[in-house]
Amino acid sequence: MDRMRKIKRQLSLTLRGSNSGDKSLSETIGSQDTAHSDSEIVHEDVKMGSDGESDQASATSSDEVHSPVRVRMRNNPGRKISTEDINKRLSLPADIRLPDGYLEKFSLNSPLFDKPLTRRLRRVSLSEIGFGKLETYVKLDKLGEGTYATVYKGRSKLTDNLVALKEIRLEHEEGAPCTAIREVSLLKDLKHANIVTLHDIIHTQKSLTLVFEYLDKDLKQYLDDCGNCIHMHNVKLFLFQLLRGLSYCHRRKVLHRDLKPQNLLINDRGELKLADFGLARAKSIPTKTYSNEVVTLWYRPPDILLGSTDYSTQIDMWGVGCIFYEMSTGRPLFPGSTVEEELHFIFKLLGTPTEETWPGITSNEEFISYNYPRYRADCLHNHTPRLDNEGVDLLSKLLQFEGKKRISADEAMRHPYFHCLGERVITLPDTTSIFALQDIQLEKEPGMRASSLSDSVNSISHRQSLLF
Repeated sequence: MDRMRKIKRQLSLTLRGSNSGDKSLSETIGSQDTAHSDSEIVHEDVKMGSDGESDQASATSSDEVHSPVRVRMRNNPGRKISTEDINKRLSLPADIRLPDGYLEKFSLNSPLFDKPLTRRLRRVSLSEIGFGKLETYVKLDKLGEGTYATVYKGRSKLTDNLVALKEIRLEHEEGAPCTAIREVSLLKDLKHANIVTLHDIIHTQKSLTLVFEYLDKDLKQYLDDCGNCIHMHNVKLFLFQLLRGLSYCHRRKVLHRDLKPQNLLINDRGELKLADFGLARAKSIPTKTYSNEVVTLWYRPPDILLGSTDYSTQIDMWGVGCIFYEMSTGRPLFPGSTVEEELHFIFKLLGTPTEETWPGITSNEEFISYNYPRYRADCLHNHTPRLDNEGVDLLSKLLQFEGKKRISADEAMRHPYFHCLGERVITLPDTTSIFALQDIQLEKEPGMRASSLSDSVNSISHRQSLLF
């Protein structure tokens, strides 16, 4: 609890700092314009964090502010500052619209473009552009409402692009929910083509608003729209992108812990992205036990269902197997309504475990108390007629009772099932989409309903994946 309070306090201070941009840039830095030497190194490739902070530590204290005025550019002091200069310096999108007069102010004052920016100065600069402010975003439609949050479809005035606005209500005594803190802290550091992008964070007295990139639908909606029969080539592409995003997370010791079709977002291009990191956890945190109240019941692995709290990245791989099956067949694999029924469905298909198939299972008190019948394992081929032999082999490697026996995300990407995609898809940079390769394209779904129809029918439940 003490650690969570510290994290909440740190987040609160960070968010409060992002609101300091109401003060003009010149007022903030005017008194400290000669406080540093000319020997500092330029870091032009510094990436902007989701709260406007640099992902790379500054060469100076985060509380020190470098002056962008009164210091002439050493190489060409008379050169005018361009929009491209600002975009590159602050790692902004190329299509961003700078406020009126913003560029002229920098041109007249010759800002400090040949020294590293401190975090505080970066936050102030971004705030003057419009980041961290509610008025920068226009709400268009309400997409859904959950216990802690309401999600809106919106539009950014800075780029004119659609965004998803996740508005989290802040209780006076409790502050930000733990799930929101986890989601913000993890997504700030996860930059990948198959992970939803957190664009901005807006903190007010009553709410915390997370601004995400907008994607057209989630995997559950995609299944519904194509009559629960996805083209098998598209199943392969969606599964590979899911594994690619997970592999990136797992290499960074991040467990998602809530994989399900509603938490996988898809755009018109076919790009699939992991969303809702509210239950995610950094495995690098020094503790050996975690909660077993994670993962939606249908996608929860048997070891967790039987009470295990000692797990690692393998917890996500069982869910991948369930989602793979659901995409291939159009129906959920283990749709139990209780833990006991969920385990019953699992054992009926994969066989009731024994000491030979799952060492130690016969001494598990919960397993003993349920007293399941002795089922023999059924052949997965009988339940997945549209999967070829390689697909069934991959599915079986994902659906292993013991976590340590499940195939990893990185190994699964190299499984023969994906060889037809070519070798280049494995070596793409993290932030590059697989659709950047000309040979990879989404196939047309013959049974896909018109988007206008699906949008109107599903508007109430749309983007439930972003809710707590």
